[in-house]
Amino acid sequence: MSADASIDLLVIGAGAVGLAITRQAAMQGLSVILVEDNPSFGMETSSRNSEVIHAGIYYPQDSLKARLCVEGAHAMYAYCAERGVTANRIGKLIVATNDDQVEGLSAIMAKGQANGVPDLAMIGQARLAEMEPHLNAVAAIHSPFTGVVDSHNYMAALEADAENAGAIIAYLSRFEGAERYRAGHGAKRWHCRITSQGEAMVIDAGRIINAAGHGSHTVSKAIEGLEPSSIPPHYMAKGQYFTTTRKPPFSRLIYPMPSGGGLGIHLTLDAANGARFGPDIQWVEGEDYSVDPGDAAKFHRSISTYWPDLREDELVPAWAGLRPKIYNDGSRFQDFTIMTGADHGADGVTALYAIDSPGLTSSLALAGHVMEVSGIAA
Repeated sequence: MSADASIDLLVIGAGAVGLAITRQAAMQGLSVILVEDNPSFGMETSSRNSEVIHAGIYYPQDSLKARLCVEGAHAMYAYCAERGVTANRIGKLIVATNDDQVEGLSAIMAKGQANGVPDLAMIGQARLAEMEPHLNAVAAIHSPFTGVVDSHNYMAALEADAENAGAIIAYLSRFEGAERYRAGHGAKRWHCRITSQGEAMVIDAGRIINAAGHGSHTVSKAIEGLEPSSIPPHYMAKGQYFTTTRKPPFSRLIYPMPSGGGLGIHLTLDAANGARFGPDIQWVEGEDYSVDPGDAAKFHRSISTYWPDLREDELVPAWAGLRPKIYNDGSRFQDFTIMTGADHGADGVTALYAIDSPGLTSSLALAGHVMEVSGIAA
């Protein structure tokens, strides 16, 4: 089979993580092509989230999420400062709205400290009243390391870096499958079949990194020699967001106590200081980005526990996102799932599954980790 291009690495999926991997590989001197089915980067999970730079508070110690979130947040702040991308370290309050929740705050605080999150502090009611006078809470964890990022311009910077380092990014290009073959001197490589803007082509690649998000499972099934039984289940957790017609009276992000496998319907502030609330969790069977205006009542019940002055009729439906999951049980912790040939039998292929929150925050650190476990030396 003749190839249209011969490269070191094929990356599939141009979300934040795929872009970060492509950037790092290209800057290490590898020849890289990134293929993306959509007409631009970050059109799925990476663009439909809270845009929060997470500090790494909630995750079990020594999990990939704990380690890569803390490392990734440091890296993201530094990168955004260097590249002129808005990343505001405005801080976050995780609030207990009644005395029964205070014990839970202590457990969250202990997790964050174990994970190496900097500058966490427990705040009492009197200090909270000074910090956020309109907030209803009896105690809170203050995380000044938490922030918000302009995710679009962050991904645009990653894209520019990758292309400037020689990577080729091919949009409207769908991965169809890959077959292993033995090249000269016994080296094993991959013939990767791509449909790019309606035209079939073959890319000869030494390695494949599957960072296709919700499409990762489909991509893996199309790779010869990758054991189907190794591919985890794929579930979609839909999260809706609402905005408000009012200017929020808060200067920090406000998070309730976690519930139902998520972080609760929290209030975040974007780069322009506009407020959005979400996400909730709904398990859906297929792609569904609709927002039900009738869910304003549910959102209001949650938000009013910490912002009692907000009226339900001041909530406006905004957007929804879909988080990739390997469990449909919200009570189970789901770590980032990264598999290499030792896990699935297809040497030279690294597959990423369930890269949900804090995937955006962790993206630069994830890129380094994926390169390392893939055997691609820095």
